[in-house]
Amino acid sequence: MSPKRRLFGTDGIRGTANTDPMTAGTALRLGQAAGLMFTRGNHRHRVVIGKDTRLSGYMIEPALTAGFIGAGMDVVLLGPLPTPAIAMMTRNLRADLGVMISASHNPYEDNGIKLFGPDGFKLSDETEAEIEAAMDGSLLGHLAKPAKLGRASRLDDAGGRYIEAAKSTFPRGMRLDGLKIVIDCANGAAYRVAPAVLWELGADVIRVGVEPDGFNINRDCGSTIPAFLCSQVLKHGAHVGLALDGDADRLIMSDEKGQIIDGDQVLGLIARSFHASGRLTGGGIVATVMSNLGLERHLEAGGLRLHRTNVGDRYVVEKMRAAGINIGGEQSGHMILSDYATTGDGLLAALQVLAVLIEDGRPASEVCRVFTPYPQLLKNVRFTGDSPLDKPSVQSAIAEAEALLETSGRLLIRKSGTEPLIRVMAEGPDEAQVLAIVDALVAEIAAVAG
Repeated sequence: MSPKRRLFGTDGIRGTANTDPMTAGTALRLGQAAGLMFTRGNHRHRVVIGKDTRLSGYMIEPALTAGFIGAGMDVVLLGPLPTPAIAMMTRNLRADLGVMISASHNPYEDNGIKLFGPDGFKLSDETEAEIEAAMDGSLLGHLAKPAKLGRASRLDDAGGRYIEAAKSTFPRGMRLDGLKIVIDCANGAAYRVAPAVLWELGADVIRVGVEPDGFNINRDCGSTIPAFLCSQVLKHGAHVGLALDGDADRLIMSDEKGQIIDGDQVLGLIARSFHASGRLTGGGIVATVMSNLGLERHLEAGGLRLHRTNVGDRYVVEKMRAAGINIGGEQSGHMILSDYATTGDGLLAALQVLAVLIEDGRPASEVCRVFTPYPQLLKNVRFTGDSPLDKPSVQSAIAEAEALLETSGRLLIRKSGTEPLIRVMAEGPDEAQVLAIVDALVAEIAAVAG
């Protein structure tokens, strides 16, 4: 049995900057432990490190660097770049390990550390648990001798490499000329590269969320605040809007009417496009338990299957690899296109949607509405102490709700992986029934939550 993970959550280590566990001390030990674990063979070992635009990146980056150097690894610093760019550069530079310093869509006060193996994929739960176990032990006797210490260098053209790689995923010979696009980079990691890709492909680019100051990442902008994107699309009379999050692995869109296009619609559109052109593999796509039932019904009507996983893009990727599927993602905007990337990439997903818009010729409001969503409602209940889900009264209420929905809808109740919250979600054809079911369950859970 693998050791239990304590530091690592569903997407690396994350927490409030300069507070346990997101401290320079933790980063140092992580660099030492991971560096020692991935030092295999006699070659000169290398780790690439990227980050987003948070102020605390200036604390975490040098601490990680010191840890890896002490483990005998050379460190290549890439600076602010999207998470998928770090995964790509890990492979392209034949590195033994890749690191992204980011808390994704969280506010600037938080930060996080994500690790990628030499294949560019996020590390497994088991490997993360092994790293934690090593961090809890004594590392001093295993660190590099003075003559074997690593070196640090900076790769100045990393952004340019990612820009060219992203452009190469767009259909050959196709251009974005005549298309006005709002791109909201959330004042995050893609603030330079994402607008550059769109502009070089010919679009009229309206750049917003591209003035990071260390504090404003995801603040009132980005994929978690799509209302800002929608307002900018209407303000500038754009054909479409694209919103990324702090590390650019998510995409939420707006049509020309200022209406949100969520991850489920994007998944459905790309799946239909790939299926029509013979590029879809595995007979379906992968999404999480949160994806709308309308998407599942839409795919079934086209002879395709929706595979569901736990929440978290890493679990989506694992299922994609196991089932030989090349499209996966989450309603929240994570989009994984394994023909082009090993992890979620909001920009690459956007390029696939833009290609469909160019080919179709109709407005985004028509092209990007591929199915009618079922009414879906999600509410959170905060608790203290033990999870209230095991209480008999809660179990009874859940059973009653499931009986009401029967086969016409879905009920999902789960404990958050990052906060002391119980998430209650229901969906079905009757909106009033969905609301009543969720409210009743929330009230019952809250009554015993402590």
